Amino acid sequence: MTADNPLGDRLDDDDYPAYTMGRAAEMLGTTPGFLRAIGEARLITPLRSEGGHRRYSRYQLRIAARARELVDRGTPIEAACRIVILEDQLEEAQRINAEYRRAASEAADSSGSGSG
Repeated sequence: MTADNPLGDRLDDDDYPAYTMGRAAEMLGTTPGFLRAIGEARLITPLRSEGGHRRYSRYQLRIAARARELVDRGTPIEAACRIVILEDQLEEAQRINAEYRRAASEAADSSGSGSG
């Protein structure tokens, strides 16, 4: 496979919808019904093939696996989906907060070093 091969790019792309519902369910050790339920709870939104079939990316399967772990421990599916969504929102907020702190620290360092 050459570097200019678009198929190679898709195989490396975590967001490429490479997996059918059946294959995704098999990989997760769950049922297609579970995947439909987390889709209805808006945890993940699979892409659709031209024929209307759901297709999942590796990224979506990682999210689904997190929800499945919670469900396996007894958490209702709707609550598991909400927990995963909130965890992701918290992680993103913490990342943004760290960027702001870093930028503020750099600005304070550069303005403080020029005076004296």
